[in-house]
Amino acid sequence: MYKLVIFDLDGTLLDTIEDITNALNHALSSCGCRTVSLQECRKLVGNGISNLLRDALPPECKSDEMHAAMKDAFMPYYIEHMSDCTKPYAGIPEVLKRLSSEGVALAVASNKFQKGTEELVKRFFGDISFVKVLGQREGFPIKPDAGVVFEAIAAAPGITKEEVIYCG
Repeated sequence: MYKLVIFDLDGTLLDTIEDITNALNHALSSCGCRTVSLQECRKLVGNGISNLLRDALPPECKSDEMHAAMKDAFMPYYIEHMSDCTKPYAGIPEVLKRLSSEGVALAVASNKFQKGTEELVKRFFGDISFVKVLGQREGFPIKPDAGVVFEAIAAAPGITKEEVIYCG
């Protein structure tokens, strides 16, 4: 039996794609670039905000300056609107509550920025106890690097990696 379940956030616990797409399109528009569809954005997400912004830029607009301008436009907009359309997937709150009630420790390991990860977990799952909520932080590699997973495991003393499952 697993004693710790570590979840990804975006696309696993929460359906965040619409808010991410809206923020990305805000940033692209602000920089004079064409916007993307929900389906196009879906193909770009998963590797952190910095990579999302860089990958969304049209080839003729790719530069360090444009990437910085995109980030300056994206972050404030996303922080203000990150839960406009975001919602838990059907059944997720019940699954988390059941696992918790059965004594399974829970954690989140996401490539979303730390503050955003914490705020969304608190907003949508504030009544559920997590041993660790980890997002992307300066100086730490993003997934697929396993460092964030091992950090979550370390937050649950007495649990070995053989007793852990990662859902993402």
